[in-house]
Amino acid sequence: MLESVLVANRGEIALRVMRTCREHGVRTIAIYTDLDIDAPHVRAADDAVRVTSYLDIESVVAAAVATGAAAVHPGYGFLSERSEFVRAVEAAGIVFVGPPADVMDAMGRKDAAREIAVAAGVPVVPRGEDAGFPVLVKAAAGGGGKGMRVVREEAELDEAKAAAAREALSAFGDDTLLIEKYVERGRHIEVQIMADAHGTVVHLDERDCSTQRRHQKVIEEAPAPTITPAVRELVTSSAVALARQVGYRNAGTVEFLVDDDTGEAYFLEMNTRLQVEHPVTELIHHGIDLVLHQLLVALGHPLEIEQSSVRPSGHAIEARVYAEDSFGGFLPQAGRTSIVRWPQGVRVDHALEPEQVVSTSYDPMLGKVIVHGPDRESARRALVDALDRTAILGLTTNVGFLRALAASDEFRDATIDTAWLDRHTVPAPDDELPRVFVAWVSAMIAAGTDAGQPFRSDGWRSGADPAPTIVELDRPVVVDRHAGRVDDLPVRQVSAEDHVLTLEIDGRRHSAVVNVQPHTAEVAYEGQRFVFDRPDVFGDHAVDVGDGAIAAPMPGTVLDVRVEPGDLVTAGEVLGVLEAMKMELSLKAPFDGIVRLVHATAGDQVALGDRLFLVETADTTQED
Repeated sequence: MLESVLVANRGEIALRVMRTCREHGVRTIAIYTDLDIDAPHVRAADDAVRVTSYLDIESVVAAAVATGAAAVHPGYGFLSERSEFVRAVEAAGIVFVGPPADVMDAMGRKDAAREIAVAAGVPVVPRGEDAGFPVLVKAAAGGGGKGMRVVREEAELDEAKAAAAREALSAFGDDTLLIEKYVERGRHIEVQIMADAHGTVVHLDERDCSTQRRHQKVIEEAPAPTITPAVRELVTSSAVALARQVGYRNAGTVEFLVDDDTGEAYFLEMNTRLQVEHPVTELIHHGIDLVLHQLLVALGHPLEIEQSSVRPSGHAIEARVYAEDSFGGFLPQAGRTSIVRWPQGVRVDHALEPEQVVSTSYDPMLGKVIVHGPDRESARRALVDALDRTAILGLTTNVGFLRALAASDEFRDATIDTAWLDRHTVPAPDDELPRVFVAWVSAMIAAGTDAGQPFRSDGWRSGADPAPTIVELDRPVVVDRHAGRVDDLPVRQVSAEDHVLTLEIDGRRHSAVVNVQPHTAEVAYEGQRFVFDRPDVFGDHAVDVGDGAIAAPMPGTVLDVRVEPGDLVTAGEVLGVLEAMKMELSLKAPFDGIVRLVHATAGDQVALGDRLFLVETADTTQED
């Protein structure tokens, strides 16, 4: 086994790699930037070195050399699929935990990978010029949904190509694009493979990652619940054939698109690294630690997995927790957490703590909740329960959205395809019950029973001892739910401890995490964060167009400004483009009119809610 490993990443994946290293006596080395000086992955490592950027190859390799690292594990994202990074690591005499640089070059580009797939006899997606509209414009380099646009008619093509190229250049340093047939209703099926340097290639079955928004995965599961045995055999054998064709080594994932209408499967791309969703594969193959096998293969050991012994057991589902407003366009969010509670009894890969600052400088994924059950329905119910017990206060996340999605009939019946979230809206949770929780706590405080109880606004800190259980009120309470006063509401307190309040409301028990502060109250109920008494500055994302004012719907960077004061614009015309967490958002004119004010310049850093443009109708301007 290796003596030491530098993890060239941050967040939950850095902690995940370090966990395996620690279990096998391998010294771990973290890297960090100024923003992450006290991050969880830094504290968890045996050693840590500051770097100028997680993307700075020279700085990262220098850190590995300075600390005597025997190997570098890239995690995912950042430099994990940069062949120049592999070459720099190996030139320094350090083992790279991943495929060879030449293989990474070949498979890291979707255009080159397509030709290799054809040579291996693997079916590929028809090119756009052969398929007609709709088409998918996508970056030839990289992945993760960055640099992708669906185009339904030729008039939209130029704008989509320009936006996809900008996003691809920002994310991958390469603005080369591909145009392919867009499958309206498809399943994203991917196969986990592992290969060694001795010619052995095995697959560890498939995953279904069809539940996506904006071409980025939200919920993944294994095995795939809807494909036929014939399709399963096709994708798994194709994945192995492709890996053999290119001379692959270490862990990788081969992705396919299965057309729901025709049943045909097409090769999409190969990810030459460990995937975010690898835990579901580990859970259905008990005892297989993919990171451990990565380390052993990197050292040249023969793969200790035989294809004949690979048998999936049960079903696993993973939900990705993002800092985003899922009920408002999936816009990235930022802020400081207050209370953070992850569910017990299930696997949670995360690096999020109370009082932690979440910025738009990095990917918005905060962690993953992963469950396993004897069958899919058992696993689905376990996921709903786990998300019910997940609470993140202080900033807006997608936990409530994940819970609503996992509980939906569509997810239960496995009818969600890759574009389902583009065609459907998941209803936002109702705030009626959360209001009751806030009203109950407010009534307790008003009644003078707040001494020593966990909801008082006394500058609560996460590191303090758990607050004691509070006592029942000794008189009836008038509950004000902000929608008129309700006398004698049938509410009874069951328990309250350490900010978790359980009430019996109308004969049914409900639990929520409640944090009442002097000027605001937050409630996490069924995963969703609700904020009362003061606007939620992190979740209040809507662009205010009632008077023609266009505000920043997320904190980020202004990429492009296309208008000047006095310009005539039409409804829907792009005024500027905003970027955050490598996602672009076009800011458009709300109606026909004249641009009166422009408060944005390309390169500006703007906060959520900053007014960037003002458009007025011609009639309004004439009256002025």
